[in-house]
Amino acid sequence: MNFDFSEDQKLVQKTARDYLDEQSGLDVCRAVLESGKPYDTDLWKGIAEMGWLGVAVDEVHGGAGMGYLELVLIAEEVGRALAPIPFASSVYLCTEAIQRFGSPEQQKKYLPRLAAGEVIGTGAFFEGPGDLDASTIELKLQDGKLDGEKWPVPDGDVAGLAVALAQDGQGRLSMVLVDLEGDGVTKTSLGSIDPSRSQAKLRFEAAPAEVLGEAGHGWDQTEALLDRAALLLAFEQIGGAERALEITKEQTMGRYAFGRPVASFQAIKHRMADLYCAIEIARSNAYYGAYALSNDLAEELAVAAPSARSAASDAFDLAGQEMIQFHGGVGFTWEYDCHLFYRRAKALSVALGSPAAWREKLVARLEAREAQ
Repeated sequence: MNFDFSEDQKLVQKTARDYLDEQSGLDVCRAVLESGKPYDTDLWKGIAEMGWLGVAVDEVHGGAGMGYLELVLIAEEVGRALAPIPFASSVYLCTEAIQRFGSPEQQKKYLPRLAAGEVIGTGAFFEGPGDLDASTIELKLQDGKLDGEKWPVPDGDVAGLAVALAQDGQGRLSMVLVDLEGDGVTKTSLGSIDPSRSQAKLRFEAAPAEVLGEAGHGWDQTEALLDRAALLLAFEQIGGAERALEITKEQTMGRYAFGRPVASFQAIKHRMADLYCAIEIARSNAYYGAYALSNDLAEELAVAAPSARSAASDAFDLAGQEMIQFHGGVGFTWEYDCHLFYRRAKALSVALGSPAAWREKLVARLEAREAQ
């Protein structure tokens, strides 16, 4: 039995890496971070033309009609390049929510625009610092109008369409779609440890919205959506961690102390080996999740997603820290790229809830499975 990716899928990954190596070097990420721009518009247009925004979207809705195995490989390359684009927000959250829960009319209306990059999507679930909890949702949906706030919202300052979680007059939670360019929506940019991935606060005042999926099932839908997004984001984290390891290895091989490469010292070797193992453990968990996602195995994904998310967050965080340490006295300076990886690692680790929350979720689901 062959558990490897197919040759066609590997070609998709190679094409993505070659394109990003040429169009999205670390200088592109740095330029966005230093300029204050929310994202690189040329890169966004380029990946839209490459078809990446709709790689898992059906062809009838303007997508490439490939699948999730191709998407996870592209996600890994996006993370490897530290690409400063709203890829995760638009693809993993908004597009995925509409494709999974939207009516045929909603899919026909929104998916072609999202797949073509004509509109940027996002997910608006959190209402302040801390982890997501059903009891904390205060955004109100009344007579098709939204009132309340959501923050932090990834790429909310540039998004034109959002999937949000709101409660109706009866206290039921529903997933809704809202046009962020329409009436009653105010966007406020927020500061972030990683300015190359912008954050925003969204204020809704009688903003028109439409229910996505079945009313009153918003929490279950959100849980399922975040599992899928967490797995895809784990591949971004693995890509970033692997790139950080490669750069760090090159630095330690070329840096000399006492007449020999720093990489030849045993203490460095052991720490590099630990980092490599952390990345491979995360990759193993993520591959299991990719299998569950591509085969639509909800019960398997419920365990695989938090497992991959936790392991990938730990691996990328460790990679960012060790990268700075192994670069020595220059590791913390602005001129070197170490802080780009450190910033991205910290930002992604809390993008969908903290690693601690995902570990708690994993334990709870394993206990529930054993109790059956």
